[in-house]
Amino acid sequence: MIPVCVHTLVLSKPPHPSVLVLCPIEDYRPHRTCRIVPIWVGPAEARQLGTALEAAKFSRPMTHDLFIDALTNLDASVEEAAIVGQEGKTFFAKLVLKQGERRISLDARPSDAIALAVRQGANILMAEDVLDRASFPYIFKSEIDDEEEIGEFRKFVEGLSPEDFA
Repeated sequence: MIPVCVHTLVLSKPPHPSVLVLCPIEDYRPHRTCRIVPIWVGPAEARQLGTALEAAKFSRPMTHDLFIDALTNLDASVEEAAIVGQEGKTFFAKLVLKQGERRISLDARPSDAIALAVRQGANILMAEDVLDRASFPYIFKSEIDDEEEIGEFRKFVEGLSPEDFA
């Protein structure tokens, strides 16, 4: 299993799905190419993920908050969310709970498992074969990269002469 993090959540208005973008932690460094895994989620799932990522609090508990509160009162916690399979555009996950020495693995939608893991600061993992099949290359760019490229381009242009275009 490969540790991954949430790179971003791209929110969209219905009927279009939102996109949860995961990235292997070992790849997640600016100024380089990494692999990303997009997971399409519905509007309700995207709201729950967004709420978890922003650590938003409401006057009344949301569904995922209620689940975490129930776990806490049962002396249990979320140990990890694991993306364990993929068929077409559908991903499969396990939510792993810990209660004392007992580990409990539950079938879950990736969006729910990740929303709960984010709320508890738990690990998010992905099976290596899923990462290999579902990932795409992504190039991180930053303002520093842009400034360096612009500087190099200026040097190139300044070195040009009319004869170079003949």
